[in-house]
Amino acid sequence: MAPQVKQVVWPCMSKRPPFNLQVPGAEKKDGEGIPRRHPGSINGLRSRLEPDITTTYDIVKRGAAKFGDAQCLGSRTLIKQHEEIKMLKKVVDGVDQEVPKTWIYYEMSGYKFLSFKEYLERVNMIGAGLKALGLEKGEKVQIFSATSANWLGMSHGCASQSLPIVTAYDTLGQSGLTHSLVQTEAKAIFLDSQLLPQLVIPLKEATGVRYVIYNTDQQVKQEHIDKLKEVYESLRVVSIDELVELGQENPIEPDPSGPEDLCGIMYTSGSTGTPKGVPLLQKNVVAAITGVTVITQPYIGPGDCLLAFLPLAHILELVFENACIFWGGTLGYGNPKTITDRSMKNCKGDLQELRPTVLVGVPAVWETVKKGIMDQVSKQPTLTQKLFWGALALKSFLLQTGIPGTAVLDAVVFKKIKAATGGRLKICMSGGGPIAKETQHFISMALCPMIIGYGLTETSAMGALMDPAEWNVNSLGTVPASVEIKLVDFPDAGYFTINEPEQGEIWIRGESVATSYFNNEEESKEAFEDGWFKTGDIGEWDKNGHLKIIDRKKNLVKTSNGEYIALEKLESVYRACPLVANICVYADKNKTKPVALIVPVEGPLKKLAAEAGVEGELEGLVHDDKVRAAVLRELIAAGRKGGLAGIELVEGVVLTEEEWTPQNNLVTSAHKLNRRSILEKYKKEVDRAYGAA
Repeated sequence: MAPQVKQVVWPCMSKRPPFNLQVPGAEKKDGEGIPRRHPGSINGLRSRLEPDITTTYDIVKRGAAKFGDAQCLGSRTLIKQHEEIKMLKKVVDGVDQEVPKTWIYYEMSGYKFLSFKEYLERVNMIGAGLKALGLEKGEKVQIFSATSANWLGMSHGCASQSLPIVTAYDTLGQSGLTHSLVQTEAKAIFLDSQLLPQLVIPLKEATGVRYVIYNTDQQVKQEHIDKLKEVYESLRVVSIDELVELGQENPIEPDPSGPEDLCGIMYTSGSTGTPKGVPLLQKNVVAAITGVTVITQPYIGPGDCLLAFLPLAHILELVFENACIFWGGTLGYGNPKTITDRSMKNCKGDLQELRPTVLVGVPAVWETVKKGIMDQVSKQPTLTQKLFWGALALKSFLLQTGIPGTAVLDAVVFKKIKAATGGRLKICMSGGGPIAKETQHFISMALCPMIIGYGLTETSAMGALMDPAEWNVNSLGTVPASVEIKLVDFPDAGYFTINEPEQGEIWIRGESVATSYFNNEEESKEAFEDGWFKTGDIGEWDKNGHLKIIDRKKNLVKTSNGEYIALEKLESVYRACPLVANICVYADKNKTKPVALIVPVEGPLKKLAAEAGVEGELEGLVHDDKVRAAVLRELIAAGRKGGLAGIELVEGVVLTEEEWTPQNNLVTSAHKLNRRSILEKYKKEVDRAYGAA
């Protein structure tokens, strides 16, 4: 099938507002704004893509019928893992020493693809294999695995035989895994082979698990299988390949889920407390895909390619991958460790190898991309640097004024930068948290338009999504066609719907919205009301009808002067500073100003330290008072540039040499800050930062 011709996308607002409308005839209630909808669903929310598309399995069937032999999804295999030991200078007990550090490089194959037809056949075999194992209709299958073609295939295979899935991030600890297995009474689990040892303890409590299916993307260690079978003799352990063979040997007709059946229970990433399970019906997920498609349909279709590497246990990724199949696009699977060429040996990184046209990432990914580009630019001759920054400003001016010439700048100045991501990117999307305006603008001008997505597990990722033709850096975008949104007064912090502009807590309703948490009546009563989900986010409507998030109820801290500080807002501003790889802002309610805990970017930090007369490696620089003072000055300058008020400017800085990862529990599996763990780990340093101030 020939690729459809889709609109060329430029980072500018070519459509005219308003971009959402108040629902006609809706009753105005005290303390609430009138609900708003996408203009395309003003007379009724959209819940289906096509009349006969009611489940995720229907999307796979439609893909096979409509796109046939076109490439559906592709993966790479690991050929060899290379290890190199390098000596690094490090300060140990005040003495400079050289210590060995192991660097790992990956040698990968090229991409091998399944067509839409082949993918449907594999999905049907997975479903048949699950039934041949002994699973009964309605029994749950836990997926505890990194993002891969087999993850998605398992989800669709389960849907083909009415088996709900339970999702868990592959970085989830044993207590969280035990909780989800026990609470959902899962009967089978699919997981990556290297995670097999993590099952031994959880299965002591999760006694209902009878089948273990492991992924074959990486080589399995036989001793891991033997250990499981030794402890649990009745457990049946098979590989995904053996499961497919079992399905081939025992073919049965699909017995797919219906729209009212449970698609799966998705666990929130759990930045505070035990992760909550969100039961999502098939109709919820299909409605979400519908809401996304109404906005993106003019821009993405057959011939487009999406690099998939975010956790599929995150609802945003699950919705987008299913949507990509509906659009007739190609999915190529990658890994955060292999995206760029930096960690590769004898091969290209995923971006260069796949050359995607669409890329979805979280703010931390885009900050890294931006800082990587800026680092390369800073190494160029002064004249080249001036040319780059001048071209960036000129491109922005040309797009705002409608004067031609943008394509020339892309071809001459930004060609090499675009080539680093494969040279074909036409849209990128950021979700999962706030991103600095400067970063969104920079990526949009240097690479391709960056659109923003906002949603929650409880709403199947629906909340706001920017139409590329409505591009701007001051909002999240319009309301997807499957939901409606209203703002509700939050008097504690002075957010009222009678304010100008209208402000309040964001409530979302529609077919994509869940109705409760799984087996959690208390929290369900707090969060769900009359079909509405209370997000806890504070929003406002801008003059164009776009949604903006200005605060979060949980992250509002009232300081000693009686004023509120919004931690996420501050972090999004300070994250634009070139020194910052990651940041957590902390505000003590007994103090007047916040402090910042920062994972620094090594190159810019060393450069700043040298300007302050300090030389050394990262491990020593983060503890140097002169370096901290210099970083504090840079942060304050970034805060002022970002329009922060005096009480929002940090008065102290903590620098850390350790990266914050899900593995060390300093960020969640969705890479959101685990504030409690960060503050517990660096309590002494935070106290010292306040004391120094």
